[in-house]
Amino acid sequence: MASNAAFAEVASLAGDPARAGMLHALMDGRALTATELARVAGITPQTASGHLTRLTVGGLLTVEKQGRHRYHRLASPAVARMLESIMQVAADTAPPRRKAFVGPRDLALRAARTCYDHLAGHLGVALADALVARGDIELTADAGIVTGSGAALFENLGIDLAPSGKRKGRMLCRPCLDWSERRPHLAGAVGAALCKHCLTEGWIKHVDGSRAVAITAKGQRNFREVFGIGQA
Repeated sequence: MASNAAFAEVASLAGDPARAGMLHALMDGRALTATELARVAGITPQTASGHLTRLTVGGLLTVEKQGRHRYHRLASPAVARMLESIMQVAADTAPPRRKAFVGPRDLALRAARTCYDHLAGHLGVALADALVARGDIELTADAGIVTGSGAALFENLGIDLAPSGKRKGRMLCRPCLDWSERRPHLAGAVGAALCKHCLTEGWIKHVDGSRAVAITAKGQRNFREVFGIGQA
């Protein structure tokens, strides 16, 4: 169990508004430069550099070097789960407003988005529901399994579920409570592999400047024909 000091340090790292903004920007699983993250947080590159150093030393971020550039990404799926949980608590405890206006980006995030490296929002929950209803996966409160029919489905789609690289040692299949739908979407190595497949095959595409993903015409057709779900 983590000590109180370690717990407080992680909470402090995530609690600063500028750092929270940068962490949120990395929730789509992609790596960003310090300049890009500074722009997201509305701070100078010099200030962002100090924040990013603290987040990296604290274990929330990892840095990848490519040539002269340094790219920052969330250190692990556990960090993404923590952030998603904080977002859910924040949404639950936010004071009620007399009038709630939801902008286009909010609607897009609720429809379909990435949660680190797997799909969330209405699309992610619909996929999880469809796979459970078909008997391709079985989910409990905190774990899941891929059945024989599920393994056959993923094989037919060309999705390799064999652990490799950063997926080694990662839970194969588990539910992740969706902060906007308040129901589980599919996470773990299976969720990551399915999300990657949807992006690679052009079923979905990233929305610039957002965690939202847009479902393409090809995606609408395949989600309906393969999983039996309609428009998200």
